[in-house]
Amino acid sequence: MIARKAGVIGVKNIALLMLLGAAGPIMAQEAKAAYGSMASVDQYLIEDRGSEIALARSAAPDSISRDAEVMVLGRRGYETAVKGKNGFVCIVERSWTAPIDDPEFWNPKLRAPICFNAAAARTYLPRTIRKTDLILAGSTKAQMVERIKAAIDSKELPPMEPAAMCYMLSKQGYLSDRGGHWHPHLMFFVSQAEPAAWGAGLPGSPIFAFNDTSEHMTTFLVPVREWSDGTADR
Repeated sequence: MIARKAGVIGVKNIALLMLLGAAGPIMAQEAKAAYGSMASVDQYLIEDRGSEIALARSAAPDSISRDAEVMVLGRRGYETAVKGKNGFVCIVERSWTAPIDDPEFWNPKLRAPICFNAAAARTYLPRTIRKTDLILAGSTKAQMVERIKAAIDSKELPPMEPAAMCYMLSKQGYLSDRGGHWHPHLMFFVSQAEPAAWGAGLPGSPIFAFNDTSEHMTTFLVPVREWSDGTADR
């Protein structure tokens, strides 16, 4: 059985971050002090392009990721490194996909391999790409959040399509200083749903949920038993 660990899962979106428990006040204060502002862009980049491609693909089983499109982070945003054939898109998200109040919002160590199905690639991934473009163009955290909200409210960024989901099954991910790579899990993206309708967060339920009212989106998270390489989560 998968144990529930306190900590932060380093995505909220694509591209997101799920809060599965509160860190102690001292840890949160230390993280806030350590990551109070954006580091240099170089610290968020992965120097070797092949390494980033492999890390992105580790988000899902090979049967999915080997034919997926892969995007890597450059100085001006995400770029397509490998063309795909099956509708899936794999990337490595960085820390600014976390909620605005997360103490690790600027943590340059965070690497969140994530592989979106076609519905999520069309409707969730654009939010991650837009956030990244804004941050790398010099927007502050508050400006980025305000502009993303405006783009969603105006329908410039689309609502979630039915069946939008992603895989996060990588052993190599680093999702937070508190939780490391946490557990292998799936995420499902829904336009503002009621978590209780899924049984999320109820005693004994394996489903977690995160409601992001500013983005009109609910993310459901379901831990699974195996990593993308087929080994068991222990």
